[in-house]
Amino acid sequence: MSDNGQLGEKFTVLPELKPRVLSQLLDDAAANFPERIALDFFSREWTYAQLADEVEHAAAGLAKLGLAKGDRFALCLPNTTYYVILYFAVLRLGGIVVNLNPLYSCDELEHLLHDSGAHMVAVPDVKSISDKVIEIGQKCGVAHVVLCPLADAMPPLTGLGYRLTQIGKRSRPRDHALFIGWRELMAQGTEYARADLDPDDIAVLQYTGGTTGVPKGAMLTHANLAANARQMLIHAEGGREGVQERTTAVLPMFHVFALTTVLNYSIDIAGEIVLLPRFEMKRFIASVKRKPPTQFFGVPTLYIALNSLPLGELPDFTEVRAFVSGGAPLPLEVRQAFERRTKTRVVEGYGLTEASPIITCNPLLHGEIKDNSCGPPFPGTVIEIRDHEHPEKLMPQGERGEVCARGPQVMKGYWKRPDATEKTFYDGALLTGDIGYLDEDGYLFLVDRIKDLILCSGYNVYPRNIEDAAYEFPAVHEAIAIGVPDRYRGEAPWLFVAPKAGMTIDVEELQAFLAKRLNKIEEPDRIEVRDHLPKTQVGKLSKKDLIAQEHDLIREGAK
Repeated sequence: MSDNGQLGEKFTVLPELKPRVLSQLLDDAAANFPERIALDFFSREWTYAQLADEVEHAAAGLAKLGLAKGDRFALCLPNTTYYVILYFAVLRLGGIVVNLNPLYSCDELEHLLHDSGAHMVAVPDVKSISDKVIEIGQKCGVAHVVLCPLADAMPPLTGLGYRLTQIGKRSRPRDHALFIGWRELMAQGTEYARADLDPDDIAVLQYTGGTTGVPKGAMLTHANLAANARQMLIHAEGGREGVQERTTAVLPMFHVFALTTVLNYSIDIAGEIVLLPRFEMKRFIASVKRKPPTQFFGVPTLYIALNSLPLGELPDFTEVRAFVSGGAPLPLEVRQAFERRTKTRVVEGYGLTEASPIITCNPLLHGEIKDNSCGPPFPGTVIEIRDHEHPEKLMPQGERGEVCARGPQVMKGYWKRPDATEKTFYDGALLTGDIGYLDEDGYLFLVDRIKDLILCSGYNVYPRNIEDAAYEFPAVHEAIAIGVPDRYRGEAPWLFVAPKAGMTIDVEELQAFLAKRLNKIEEPDRIEVRDHLPKTQVGKLSKKDLIAQEHDLIREGAK
């Protein structure tokens, strides 16, 4: 059911989406544009020819360590040149990349390393990260930990400054027997045997919580990820002849949205990637001024942060053809404010880890952007709306149901979880766990996630309706609506908000404001104002963490 070959009868395979292996993306870029700048890290540049050479040396070094086809290699790295080099080196050997967030807790790392069976891990030379990985890696049977010295990837003077400020905080190869130093890895020459790859081979294990349960590894094939990158190119109307696009890589590439849009897509079009290890507003603005991007990918919290800047502090974005938002719903007020302030076009897309991740997006350059819509299907993608309780029933146009997707970007299945894979597909279509509808033009409108529905007195209450209404209140910066247990109604909606800088939120005023925009069942039983709301490690508002906090407080209060 999860086999892409079976899905092929259900959607049209465009000629441009012919299955490819990911290593071909870099091969083609290096062959056709060897002198173009591929990477920029703190102003140090690598051309495509230099990047390809670095990948050859890294692949030879990993082969000497015993990495073979099918072996899992974990990248526990921020956005650095090391991530890009090792990503393509592992793929050339037929290895499977396992993406790990360096800020994961010990329990999270242990689960992912154990579940994936990763043989090797790459980490930055930051003791707080490498020590954690060493401790957990020994429990999970990791054979080697590749230590990546951040200062060595910087320009000489910048690197010297970093070393001086990080004395005592950096790991060294001699610190542990499992460590393999970068220089040692790269000193093995370039002799190795490339793996005989098939586009249907697994390229990346991208872990996701999905709709329920512990994180599961989505098996994304070479064909899945390469297809989504090429779908992006088709969506961008084929790119511009003779123009090199530039992306500011502020989203972490261990997240699937950035993996596709920032890395794979940029390499596919031989674009330049300006790498930022993490989001810091001053450094971000300086980077944009130094090398203005021509394409930009962000999450809603990033646009919210930029909207909070005084107009005089906003960088010049005139070279950006379009801003793309993904990862979470983009509030209409946030989009409109950003467009007013920057005089640019912001388009919202939608996807999920299991689809590499993009399945719909508003027109990037030309065509209508519909308010509160995440756009029509991506090229070569079919969107179906099915009754979420009776998936055999297709819903008529305009009626709500579970969003389902078919396309070349849809995963092979979950790693070692045939049971979960079976539950995630219906007749070859990926069940997203989201409720939405298609309008008369084929644009997708999301209503909410099935798991987030608030069942209030037998009625479905959609948290996003409450959140969207809250964002219209002038002082609201962030908003999360959740359902909490209620003895009378089963669940009751609660709203949590954070104010914009320098502003305050009067709860009674907000309650009266919402009463004019929501029905009685949707009106929050409680509104709580906080300085800030919980976020995930990639900057998205975290409803899950807020729910866990509130349920813990409720249980404690009941004792």
